[in-house]
Amino acid sequence: MELSNTFNSTFAECFGGLKDSRYKNKRHLLLDVIAICICGILSGMTDFIEIEEFANLHAEWFKQYLALPYGVPSHDTLERVVAILKPSEFNESFLNWIGRLKELFPENVIPIDGKTLRGSHQRGKGLKALHIVNAYSCANGLTL
Repeated sequence: MELSNTFNSTFAECFGGLKDSRYKNKRHLLLDVIAICICGILSGMTDFIEIEEFANLHAEWFKQYLALPYGVPSHDTLERVVAILKPSEFNESFLNWIGRLKELFPENVIPIDGKTLRGSHQRGKGLKALHIVNAYSCANGLTL
């Protein structure tokens, strides 16, 4: 199986179990929204407007790997969909996905760097600070 097909199926397996609690008239697929947000964030985008702009700039590339039946979702849609996800379930899916990626790449060492985003906590809501993790595949020149 081609690497991109394996990568896509691994992504779908890891994030496919997330509950999509949107109404029946939803237009954009949950996995498309998650993939766009992850790619945008890993590319340095800091808010949903930037993520939408990033996705529009790379729409042709995204269309190779995502369904995007109605094109790139708006920043409002991206934000609404991410807001309804349960953080603990998303975190579990994300960590599972990162763990599975190492099976796809033939190397033993993947440098990992992490940062805590200052001011991202919401004490009043009991939410801890957001963390960003980057993993670099030296053999493939790929940053996740």
